[in-house]
Amino acid sequence: MPPLGRRVVPAIHLKTGLRASIATMVQAVGHVSGAHINPAVTVAFLVGSHISFLRALFYILAQILGGLVGAGILYAVVPATIRGNLAINALSNNTSPGQGVAIEIILTFQLVLCIFASTDSRRSDNIGSPSLSIGLSVTLGHLVGIYYTGCSMNPVRSLSPAVIVKRFSNHWVFWVGPLVGGILAAVVYNYLLYPTKKSAAQKIAILIGTYDEEEEWESRQDQRRRKSIECS
Repeated sequence: MPPLGRRVVPAIHLKTGLRASIATMVQAVGHVSGAHINPAVTVAFLVGSHISFLRALFYILAQILGGLVGAGILYAVVPATIRGNLAINALSNNTSPGQGVAIEIILTFQLVLCIFASTDSRRSDNIGSPSLSIGLSVTLGHLVGIYYTGCSMNPVRSLSPAVIVKRFSNHWVFWVGPLVGGILAAVVYNYLLYPTKKSAAQKIAILIGTYDEEEEWESRQDQRRRKSIECS
């Protein structure tokens, strides 16, 4: 039993900590930038005609820079005896690269689908906390995938420690899987489950940046936040 305990407790701590950190960041800066924090989410929003190509590009560059800085700080401040490989994502338990891609597609699909659904300002029935829903979705992903791929769901989360410790074995898995999963979620939600009423001209305008959907979205989100506070 002790060996099992040593394996389970850290995993529980990890899942709880990740859920809390993601929920906190979404709640803290969601009104500033949307709190994507993840290229898979940004690409999904681009495919779903929610942000411009230029904004998506700058978001991804900022995410990569932030991830590298964060991983560098972690490497510098954590004692060498316990930092290990900075929790780098890697295939484990005899998981093949193909299986790893499939797992990451599924995990990222459910996360991005949750993000679209919980932040959709067209919904009048959704007065809960998107940050809590997204945090729980991250926890669900780790409960399922942590023992096979480390549960990336975020290419930058995989890239940052890989750059610091210089280990890139099967690294492509953690880009292909999350990006494909995010794109599939964008297509399913925005074009099948709950299609938007944007015209082709509006979608093109959003893509090239001449129409900013974010301002309208933020106005509706503020109304939802006030309604949620009143209900609580």
